[in-house]
Amino acid sequence: MTPATMGNYRWTICALLFFATTVNYLDRQVLSLLAPALSKEFAWSNSDYANVTAVFQFGYAISMLFAGRFIDAIGTKRAFLIAVAVWSLGALMHAFAVPVGGVLVALGIGLPASLAGFMASRLVLAVGEAGNFPAAIKATAEYFPKQERSFATGIFNSGANVGAILAPLTVPWIAVNWGWQMAFIAIGAIGFLWMVLWQVYYDTPSRQKRLGAAELAHIDSDREPPPAVDGARLPWFRLLAHRQTWAFVVGKFMTDGVWWFYLFWLPKYLAGQYGMSTTQIALPLAVLYSMTMVGSIGGGWFPAFFMARGLAPYEGRMRAMLVIAFFPLAVLLAQPLGGISYWLPVLLIGVGASAHQAWSANLFTTVSDMFPKHGVATVVGIGGMAGGLGGVVVSKLGGSIFDAYGARGELATGYMIMFSLCALAYLAAWCLMKLLVPRHRQIDAP
Repeated sequence: MTPATMGNYRWTICALLFFATTVNYLDRQVLSLLAPALSKEFAWSNSDYANVTAVFQFGYAISMLFAGRFIDAIGTKRAFLIAVAVWSLGALMHAFAVPVGGVLVALGIGLPASLAGFMASRLVLAVGEAGNFPAAIKATAEYFPKQERSFATGIFNSGANVGAILAPLTVPWIAVNWGWQMAFIAIGAIGFLWMVLWQVYYDTPSRQKRLGAAELAHIDSDREPPPAVDGARLPWFRLLAHRQTWAFVVGKFMTDGVWWFYLFWLPKYLAGQYGMSTTQIALPLAVLYSMTMVGSIGGGWFPAFFMARGLAPYEGRMRAMLVIAFFPLAVLLAQPLGGISYWLPVLLIGVGASAHQAWSANLFTTVSDMFPKHGVATVVGIGGMAGGLGGVVVSKLGGSIFDAYGARGELATGYMIMFSLCALAYLAAWCLMKLLVPRHRQIDAP
């Protein structure tokens, strides 16, 4: 049966997931792009900025633990709508962060008004954004058979790259022409448009009237038997009893912080080390994040190369992830070669960031490889919490290192330390994951 006769509506759903992930990353990146200017306006140190980003990461981590269970409990459609509504509200709150912070300080919060207000806004943003990936992975498991899932995941995950590319091309311009508050408002409002499209075009495959019988049969070609236990009631301790869960947790904890670091600290890196303004950093960041598109989509396809040569899906994915884990080593050269031109670290970090997206597309799919659909979002949520906590560690560590070395006039050394940790994280994560799960083992009743 050809794709034309089978139908392709499942790719419409993939497009909606791509759009949601793009909006997700647009909203979370506005602050980092404005960080150099906001740090000057409100006299933030690197540690102050690290604390603002850490609130987002910690709130994201804790929310991820519950997001998966929430999605499994009420269903993908309603849960995704609620998640986008909450994070869009949080994005808009940043425009009013200083007045909100003044209220919090009046209530006894021992922080400057700007820090308190931005922390509160980041927390609301984090709670909503935590729902994106568990919901998207669950929707992918619902609409795609296993052999197509990593490719579909790579496509929707590339929305993170598109969001990261569009943000530096739009946010600085809006801020310069209309003020930083309008940057948060304009970008935050996009999520409400997505909600309309999701409400119109998404439903579960069995109830989707736009889905033909042949395509539905294709989606259900590796359908699992109905779960004996409601996925919303799966106890966490039963999931944590499996090494497969811990392999995903380790992979997320050790590598998500690298992506957070690139996302939140690269604008300050270019501003601090090369003296760039808010508008000057737009082109280098757009080029860097454009490179990540290759990793996200190519990484989703890469395991198929090994599967076509006889490897099972999980083994093919792990083989691909091992190859991918070597590419971030290029980041070790970012600082040694940075004195030649700022473009060299931009391009080398772009290789590392691209490798992260390739890694991430496959890491997410290991969950749907080994767990039944009714438990996928919960496991992704547990791993997402670990990834968020890893981000807190990296952000706080970076802030402390940059303040310490910056005070001695050795900021470049601080970045060398952080880039080295980022470069080595993936090989270390792969080794631990392989140790925990040497070969595929399906979890039928977690």
